[in-house]
Amino acid sequence: MTKKSENNTTHFGFTEVPLKDKATHVADVFRSVSKQYDLMNDLMSFGLHRLWKRYTLSKTKARLGQRILDLAGGTGDLAKAFSKKVGREGQVILADINEKMLACGRDRLIDAGTLPNIHYVQADAECLPFQDNYFDCITIAFGLRNVTDKIAALQSMYRVLKPGGQLFILEFSKPILPLLNKLYDTYSFKIIPKLGNIICQDEKSYQYLVESIRMHPDQETLKNMIETCEFEDVQYDNLTGGIVALHQGYKY
Repeated sequence: MTKKSENNTTHFGFTEVPLKDKATHVADVFRSVSKQYDLMNDLMSFGLHRLWKRYTLSKTKARLGQRILDLAGGTGDLAKAFSKKVGREGQVILADINEKMLACGRDRLIDAGTLPNIHYVQADAECLPFQDNYFDCITIAFGLRNVTDKIAALQSMYRVLKPGGQLFILEFSKPILPLLNKLYDTYSFKIIPKLGNIICQDEKSYQYLVESIRMHPDQETLKNMIETCEFEDVQYDNLTGGIVALHQGYKY
């Protein structure tokens, strides 16, 4: 669960900050990295993030006429793919709490000439501004770990899903192989912040991103959290040895 202390603090990476301040700190990080976000994702993951998202898309089985919410959608990789899947009869909402990330995603997708079925909404995952039982599918890719109150966000997602709807959470997780875990730690803490400094002139933001991954619940803990929020048939797939996991659950 989201870590809270008796002093009403929570974690921002490895640092304890006042609970009320975390969202501001996270927003500052993504405002700083928004312009180089896609390039850094390619460099940090060796392009694997595209395969992870493609796998997520295939699992959703999105089809014509559906309503899809791509939450914390960033620069719009999934939203763009969903737009083609649901067609003109469907609707895709690209939502992000950060105005700069949302603007980057909107500009990128408009430039790509995507269908006019994508709408852009600045939204907080903890209190989604949509009516109950509205979406057929919700995806959140590499965004849940940045949410202050993850339970509140999961409950909000449950509320806006239709009965029979699916939730997919693609997120960094805990490697399941000891050797891979050691190599991953070395790469994460020694290389990624340096890349952030070279590409974005911002080492601190990428230090936070690495730390936020380590503070995120592991596969089983997140599965239990999702079940606590009334989702059923919750399961997950480990990708790339557990560096990333895709959780999915249903609202019945």
